[in-house]
Amino acid sequence: KESIFNLLMHSKSIRFNFDESCVLDLFSGSGSFGIECISRNAKSVTFVENYIPALEILKKNIQSLKLINKHKIIEKDIFSLNKYSVIKKNYDLIFADPPYKEKKIDELLSIIFKMNYLNKKGLLILHRDKLDKQIITSNFNIVDTRIYGISKIIFLKLK
Repeated sequence: KESIFNLLMHSKSIRFNFDESCVLDLFSGSGSFGIECISRNAKSVTFVENYIPALEILKKNIQSLKLINKHKIIEKDIFSLNKYSVIKKNYDLIFADPPYKEKKIDELLSIIFKMNYLNKKGLLILHRDKLDKQIITSNFNIVDTRIYGISKIIFLKLK
């Protein structure tokens, strides 16, 4: 994740300004990505996680850091969220770190697009296994792709 933040801060093609940004952290796990965004002056982070052991760690991490009024936790599966209006619209940055075994990536991207979760100038970061051969065919352009160990990080913007 350190490499992702270095790219966000210093890359000419990807550069992102965290100041007052709204971040959506999907499959947030322990919350490390979203918490780092808050430490970089993001206005707010919405964490979406439904795996109970991860949720317990996420809540402890947020409580220990006293992130009052800077976060929201949604304890639901993203694939069922389009039935709910619990996520706001137009995030500046979305980080999606689904389990490597997750095959519904096109559906995930479709939900993000149809529900208008990403603003027009926003950035979507998708974390996948480097061997994942799934082709992004949806409403997004790939801005950059990086390989780190077993991970592939794909930076996307709306078409």
